[in-house]
Amino acid sequence: MPVDVYFRDEAEMPDLELIALEKCKGSVLDIGAGAGSHALMLQDKGIDVTALDISPLAVAIMQQRGVKQAFARDIFELSHQQYDTLLLLMNGIGLCGTLDGLRRFLRHAKTLLKSSGCLLFDSSDVAYLYDGQPPQNDDYYGEISYQYVYKGKKTDWFKWLYVDNETLKRIALEEEWISEVLYTDDMDQYLVKLTPVSYKE
Repeated sequence: MPVDVYFRDEAEMPDLELIALEKCKGSVLDIGAGAGSHALMLQDKGIDVTALDISPLAVAIMQQRGVKQAFARDIFELSHQQYDTLLLLMNGIGLCGTLDGLRRFLRHAKTLLKSSGCLLFDSSDVAYLYDGQPPQNDDYYGEISYQYVYKGKKTDWFKWLYVDNETLKRIALEEEWISEVLYTDDMDQYLVKLTPVSYKE
């Protein structure tokens, strides 16, 4: 992925991301905030946003760019703080790695939400990688192994999750969340809002 993607301004963002930012309410936790482009947009609109990334370097960049609240933390280590909106863009939900990881995340996310809070994220169905016929084996086809390479340096291999909407709806319901698709583009990417069942009126 080109580095420039992480430093976009509002004019360069796709409709999916702009809609997600419009849906943010109250205090926002931007999870996997990267270089902080979304956090900066929310901050400029007067929204109370906290940017979280596991990379200290990413957090340093965010701070240099003017993000006021940016912290290097693993989301699964965060506790005793609650927000109105949990935001994960640019397929940030991929950090779950696997469907089991998604379940773990959804359970933890409930502890981070205030009453009537919500979770906003995007993902996509990657069945197209298999000509529409995903392999029939024990591993979910959206659990993809990745390795980043930059100027000859390589990261360790890691899992990144792309979850199709039907699978997401099933898992969300089993974990007691209500899912609502807010937007779908022509590349099978979709924006979804998840609300804990206990918060649903």
